[in-house]
Amino acid sequence: MQHPTPARIPRPPKDSTALARESWKVFQIMAEFVNGFETLSCIEPSVSIFGSARFREDNPYYALTVDIARKLSDAGFAVVSGGGPGIMEAANKGAKAGLAPSVGLNIKLPHEQHDNPFQDISLHFQHFFSRKVMFVKYASAYVVLPGGFGTLDELAEILTLIQTGKSRRIPIILVGSAFWGGLIAWFRHTMLEQGTISAADLDLFHIIDEPQGVLDAIFAFYQNRSVTPSPEEQRILLEL
Repeated sequence: MQHPTPARIPRPPKDSTALARESWKVFQIMAEFVNGFETLSCIEPSVSIFGSARFREDNPYYALTVDIARKLSDAGFAVVSGGGPGIMEAANKGAKAGLAPSVGLNIKLPHEQHDNPFQDISLHFQHFFSRKVMFVKYASAYVVLPGGFGTLDELAEILTLIQTGKSRRIPIILVGSAFWGGLIAWFRHTMLEQGTISAADLDLFHIIDEPQGVLDAIFAFYQNRSVTPSPEEQRILLEL
């Protein structure tokens, strides 16, 4: 029996101008990486803080983030946020009131994102992927407040990198048990039971509600190890 020949999908002719623009885009991406590496390599140790851009100052998580960031800054950790409003603004606000630098990794978006005024160091990105590398590469810890898809994206990114050995092990702290409890229950009762993650993966993060608890967890993690990456960890991060 002869099978019918599948119809070909019509393809428009290639635009050489568009191809040239795509090729030159590589240099813009390279510039974002080089600028980020040169700037952020000077701020270690640092903690990356994530959370919703939609929370205003009257949201309890905003004030909680300010408190956490201030404690981290006074303890000597530069605080890195996405540079925008909401939890990002709260993180930079708390850090700027402290002793260590307040850093914003800003990105141009059609909605929600605008630079907050509490940044000692500001970087600007066109591409999410290069910005995400900067969040991970120099972080000594991740602190994740309640947020939306972008926050979940950053959380899944760092969990995946550590789980697969593509990044060094650092503390990952989820702040707000009431917010994160349902997700963690799904991890435990669906993903773990279906075998898509292992029991050890549930030890990659902690859920904490109090600002001092965040600081204590980070210091406990580094009690018997250096906050500065070891030569082996530096090799891993070089290939990130």
